[in-house]
Amino acid sequence: MEAADYEVLSVREQLFHERVRECIISTLLFATLYILCHIALTHFKKPAEFTTADDEDATVNKIALELCTFTLAVALGAVLLLPFSIISNEVLLSLPRNYYIQWLNGSLIHGLWNLVFLFSNLSLIFLMPFAYFFTESEGFAGSKKGVLARVYETVVMLMLLTLLVLGMVWVASAIVDNNKASRESLYDFWEYYLPYLYSCISFLGVLLLLVCTPLGLARMFSVTGKLLVKPRLLEDLEEQLHCSAFEEAALTRRICNPTSCWLPLDMELLHRQVLALQTQRVLLEKRRKASAWQRNLGYPLAMLCLLVLTGLSVLTVAIHILELLIDEAAMPRGMQGASLGQVSFSKLGSFGAVVQVVLIFYLMVSSVVGFYSSPLFWGLRPRWHDTAMTQIIGNCVCLLVLSSALPVFSRTLGLTRLDLLGDFGRFNWLGNFYIVFLYNAAFASLTTLCLVKTFTAAVRAELIRAFAYLIHPFCGLVVLSLRTEPIPRF
Repeated sequence: MEAADYEVLSVREQLFHERVRECIISTLLFATLYILCHIALTHFKKPAEFTTADDEDATVNKIALELCTFTLAVALGAVLLLPFSIISNEVLLSLPRNYYIQWLNGSLIHGLWNLVFLFSNLSLIFLMPFAYFFTESEGFAGSKKGVLARVYETVVMLMLLTLLVLGMVWVASAIVDNNKASRESLYDFWEYYLPYLYSCISFLGVLLLLVCTPLGLARMFSVTGKLLVKPRLLEDLEEQLHCSAFEEAALTRRICNPTSCWLPLDMELLHRQVLALQTQRVLLEKRRKASAWQRNLGYPLAMLCLLVLTGLSVLTVAIHILELLIDEAAMPRGMQGASLGQVSFSKLGSFGAVVQVVLIFYLMVSSVVGFYSSPLFWGLRPRWHDTAMTQIIGNCVCLLVLSSALPVFSRTLGLTRLDLLGDFGRFNWLGNFYIVFLYNAAFASLTTLCLVKTFTAAVRAELIRAFAYLIHPFCGLVVLSLRTEPIPRF
């Protein structure tokens, strides 16, 4: 063989090894996410649904659980996409010629973005509807009972749903863009229809994040206050323990002597209240035994971190609004031939990139807290070892919609300068200046409104209770009992 043939062969071998390496890395990453999600869902599922006397129902639930695990793994991968890309870019900038990080390149990052986009489409459009119809199916009338009969019914229902959604999207596209070329492009199922449908779902997810994230930012303070031990100056644990013990004793006496009261008693409700009070008393005793470091240092530091992160989020959005008004180059767009490892995505370098990653994770956690705190989705919240299969499917769908919209949400708010990679940059509405500007303005306004309302309400309640205690301790207890603000349950 000639020298040119050897060079061509070596290039082919290099490309082959790079492709194999990318496949192995992607498989290992997804397998890790899948195992973590399987462990999480195992702790939330209802064991009675998987140990029933009917083996058919148990098999159906196990198959649906595996599909939900796959969907939740894709959702977790979508959350990690943007932070992983930002950190990878900074590593490539810091160590451009290091031999041990040659596996971390732009081709791998682009491949991960495309895989998440593909699996998100697959999960939202096919797997989750299949899992729901599969758990609800019983087989066609007159057919032989079994898992296969349920599969046939589920496939038929899924085909009918696909035709319905396809027709609705086609009609909506024809109404919005009355153009023959746009209508004919919908016939291209893989290249246009699925990305167009996913763009609509992502837009709904971005709107959902617009509502849930400001609510979650305001609720993070109360949730953190419930989880951490407050200093002695902010709460009186001894008083709370005495009140809890008195209430528990009164309810126990009422249960033991049900004939002493002329009103009809709901014994089941009384037992649930006693169990709730016992759980509350155990938690209060644990908080009383907490060390001085946890009481006096942990709570202030956590609140300070929340204040800093919330302030940085609002400040970043405000700066991005000014950039949009001054220069339209700040508009989000798709990746146009640029590669990773060339320039930092933050004006502050590596430190700014770390801040961006922390803000992205913080906003995602806040959006989940706000989602489950909203009255509309309160009943969807999963419970430990007591979550039905249909409820798990609903949670996985909602979390996938939120997480797949996170890259678009972060880029629209200007949290990072990294342009969307892969098919995420094909969303046409991202290039609309009015949509992006109004979205940023609405997010800043809603966040400010929620924070001001939360802090003013909390400060007002504490001042009223403090003045009541100054008058008489009994007045403080009366004010505390008359408080109508709902307590978040997490």
